[in-house]
Amino acid sequence: MDIQTLNAFIEVARLQSFSKAAEILFVTQPAISKRISALEMELGTTLFNRINRKVTLTEAGRVLLPKVQNLRNELSDIRHLASHLSGKVAGELVMGTSHHIGLHRLPPILKTFNQRYPDVHLDLRFIGSEEACQGVEQGDLELAIITLPSTLPEQLQAQPIWTDLLYLVVSREHPLAQTSHTDIATLASYRCVLPSPETYTYQIIAQAFAEQNQTLHMYLSTNYLETLKMLVVAGLGWSLLPETLLDENVVVLNTSISLQRQLGIITHHKRSLSNAARHLISIITH
Repeated sequence: MDIQTLNAFIEVARLQSFSKAAEILFVTQPAISKRISALEMELGTTLFNRINRKVTLTEAGRVLLPKVQNLRNELSDIRHLASHLSGKVAGELVMGTSHHIGLHRLPPILKTFNQRYPDVHLDLRFIGSEEACQGVEQGDLELAIITLPSTLPEQLQAQPIWTDLLYLVVSREHPLAQTSHTDIATLASYRCVLPSPETYTYQIIAQAFAEQNQTLHMYLSTNYLETLKMLVVAGLGWSLLPETLLDENVVVLNTSISLQRQLGIITHHKRSLSNAARHLISIITH
């Protein structure tokens, strides 16, 4: 039972797919199947139901999953500690980030990191901030660079890096584009296009509306900010965008509403960081 086998079990359970797990782990599907079969034989129990190409955990698999996750995390900690003692910056660094941060914040950072530490294999996963937090908590990710939540599980720690000012925007043809001042009550009478209610960014604007006893009139939802901008330009509603996406195609509303989000790094305070993770954090923070 090695860490590759444990990772195979955890990823198949998470994705409910042998093929998707193979893609994430950069191996072939037969290799994943072989690892799972070997683990089932070693444990003497079936871990997955395989019915009509649908993969689900058996009762034994559900019971064993958290224990396997804990074992995998302990083995990772041992590897990271050994790497730290040797001083070598190499191996795999599994991290998560949002699409927007990956596009607008990380390119120069990743370029510098790759130039300095070419022996590190970076497994960069583009996922929602909420899923990334969960990934760090469960040990699927070593760190995440995301929109920081207002509250964190006690196992996680956050390091703010950037303050992202958020602007209320409409298309140039929107009725509000010509107004001298817009308040929340006025916004509530128009439909909006926003990230899904589960996201940290949505919760920022929802809280502002709740404080004024107003309700958001959601028309469409997507978690890709670049897509939200397209919907705004198309005239489908007002939205909330960071400064990096502002241009002549949208109008920033004149309002006293002040909104912002914190972007930064999430790690697990009970787990050792690899040399690769520590050096990446050093590049980000300096």
